[in-house]
Formats: sequence, structure tokens, C-alpha cells
Amino acid sequence: MRLAAELGGTIINADSMQVYAELRVLTARPSVEDEVAVPHALYGFRSAAQGYSVGEWLEDVAREIEAAQGGGRVPIITGGTGLYFKALLEGLAPVPEIPATVRAYWRELAKERNPKQLHGELARRDPGMAQQIKPEDTQRMVRALEVIDGTGRSLAAWQSMPTKPVCEDRGISKVVIAPAREALYARVETRVDRMLEQGALEEVAALMALGLDPGLPAMRALGVDTLIAHLEGHMSLDDATTTFKTETRRYAKRQLTWLRGNMVSWDWIEEKDMESFLP
Repeated sequence: MRLAAELGGTIINADSMQVYAELRVLTARPSVEDEVAVPHALYGFRSAAQGYSVGEWLEDVAREIEAAQGGGRVPIITGGTGLYFKALLEGLAPVPEIPATVRAYWRELAKERNPKQLHGELARRDPGMAQQIKPEDTQRMVRALEVIDGTGRSLAAWQSMPTKPVCEDRGISKVVIAPAREALYARVETRVDRMLEQGALEEVAALMALGLDPGLPAMRALGVDTLIAHLEGHMSLDDATTTFKTETRRYAKRQLTWLRGNMVSWDWIEEKDMESFLP
């Protein structure tokens, strides 16, 4: 926000969960006051009842970048979801739209079968992708199965095709803000407690009341399953809070690992050095 204020920038969301209107608290979306103080885009504009893909985000972010630049503002894209940044700078495989019936079939099958059985099905249909995807990664297995079923080609074949990035990888400042792991884990503890104080339970209760398909992306946001378990009487609030914190720490660890493997060429800075990036 300070950078946007200094540069005359628009902050554009690159977090796959902060797009959902119903999840302000649980995804730590910018506050209403923040959104008034500095222009923000692609926050809280999507219903949790809808899915949202990286392909859709690429279309939306391209439009917002153009709008910001057309208005003489600097696009500041922040998040969140590593795959969004990867697609922004490298492009996205041109996988055709998968028929809704095919997508529904594999999502239903994933509910009926355990991950090991689903992985066996993938190994039979697409051995190459089965080698790339771990048996516990249900979401990626379903995606690989629906692609080969809906297109007749492996997802790997589509991913090997030339892609066109939204942003050329030049003239862009690319920064990873990397806090020390101990400080990050301590912040996770505080973050979860603050979310609960700010109404995370009430937010999840309202989400439950919508009766949404558990397979929808918004239903997989960190903390949703755990807080639903508490609200349904399967877990005490203390146990749910502890689980929420543990899951968030594990996610942060996986996220850092992904960043180190995929954003090697970016500028990595510690929080104490952030001032150096302000004009």
C-alpha cells in the first residue's frame, strides 16, 4: 500500500482465495478502509458458488493491468498463488474447455473413491501424468483425468505446447518478501487468533448455510474444513484452532518451498529491507 501510494499504483490481487466475496476474514483480504485508501482490483468479486481458474484470472488481470496503465497508474500485482505469477510471466497451456459432464463425472468419482484408487485410474489412463502427481493430490489427479477424457490428450502434451505470457519478463520489478521462518510461524499463530476474533467462525457458518458443493475452490480455503468440523460438533474450538494453525504453518512451509524452486530469479528480500524498494 505504501508503494502504491508513492507510485500512484493500483494493487491487483494474485491470490486465488481472496477473489471470493464470502471470505474476507478467512483469507485476510484488504479491509474496506484499505480499499478506499488505495485502488484495489480483483478482490472479493467472485461468488463462492462459482469456481475460478487460473485461465480466468489471466483474462481478468490482463484487463486490470491495461486499465491501470491506461489511467496512468502502476500495476502492483500481489499474492498469494504462485501458479498465478508463473502463468502471468510464462503463459498458460492452451487446454480446451472441458465439457461440464466430463468434469462432473470425475469430481463425483473422486468423492466415491479413495485417493489411491483414483491414482490407479490415472495410471491406467495417463501413466505419464500419474508419475508426476502424488496419490494424495486429488485436485491435480482429477484435473489430469478430466483433460485426457475430455480432449483425448494428456495434460502433459497440452502443457508442452508454446504459451504466450500476459507480461513480458522485462521492465518488471519481481520481489519475494521472505520473512524468517520462525517469525513467519509466530505470525501464523497471531493471524489465526485474530481471524477468530474478527468473525471467522461466523463467516464459515454463513458459507455452510449456502449448501455449496464441497469440491468448489472456496470450500478448500485454509480453515474452512476445520471450522466446519467445530460448528458441526466434531471438534472443540481449542482443537479446531490448533489444527487451523498447524495447517497454516504447513501451507506456509510448502509455499516457501515452491517459491524457492520457481522464483529463483526474483529479488528475495527480508522484511527489514522492504524500505529499499520504496521510492
